Amino acid sequence: MAYRYLFGPVPSRRLGISLGIDLVPHKTCVFDCVYCECGRTTDLACERREYVPTDRVLAELDDFLATAPDLDYVTFAGSGEPTLHSRIGEIISFIKDRYPRYRVAVLTNSALLTDPEVRAALMRADLVVPSLDAVSEEVFLKINRPSPGITAGRVLEGLLDFVREYPGEVWLEVFIVPGINDTEEEIRLLKDAVVAISPDRIQVNTLDRPGTDIRVRPASRGALERIASVLGGETIGAAYTDRALPPEGRDAGEAILATIRRRPCTPGDLAALTGLRPAEVAKHLRVLEARGLVEQVREKRGVFYRAI
Repeated sequence: MAYRYLFGPVPSRRLGISLGIDLVPHKTCVFDCVYCECGRTTDLACERREYVPTDRVLAELDDFLATAPDLDYVTFAGSGEPTLHSRIGEIISFIKDRYPRYRVAVLTNSALLTDPEVRAALMRADLVVPSLDAVSEEVFLKINRPSPGITAGRVLEGLLDFVREYPGEVWLEVFIVPGINDTEEEIRLLKDAVVAISPDRIQVNTLDRPGTDIRVRPASRGALERIASVLGGETIGAAYTDRALPPEGRDAGEAILATIRRRPCTPGDLAALTGLRPAEVAKHLRVLEARGLVEQVREKRGVFYRAI
């Protein structure tokens, strides 16, 4: 079966070997974050609906998970905000009922957690990784560029409601954008919010791949470690798990392109993600570049390839 809504499995920096589920078209989101590695939001939305067919997602999951692959997580992530999909709760329940051996993770920007239906939909997930990049309205608008009506206060309110109800693990992610949310005042506000939320883990992140706004640069390692210390958390490194999985049953070029469409990658990233030899990755990248499907972007960590 050709998979349209599943991607990977990929070795994740945080989640080990992860099978991704993408529930919204590229790039449909509640935010248009300046740092987003998926590119600018083309459909700034806050209306929940069935963006992709649920029955097709379930069929793909059945086909893939029936082979009992070795996975650490099945993860809702990808091209936009997964909680925009109105039937995400049904898909989570399908996995937990039919394939209970697998842990389910949901990566969310937290914008819709004020909705009781969204909170209820996530109750059976094993892990939720919400983000909180700013507490003050001014900084929130600069970084997250939300849909009309979404405020920093409402995002924090939804997070607090969610952690009171949710029985699973919560790993809170804070993304640092130098010059915007790394001031003493904003870090103090974030610290107060972290204390109130009391997540199981706090992960401090910064730009690793090309972001939406070319002016956004990564925070230094020292700054990241200082902020993580203040927040009582840990920094997220750039390294992947060493359990790379080859793209079995899929054309290698197709697997590489599918990965790049979701986030820019260096050739080294792609070799680690796919298990292919660096020379083979380079060959496929040359073909994709010649076909006008990808382009090179030079960043601090090296040359990245992103979809055109």
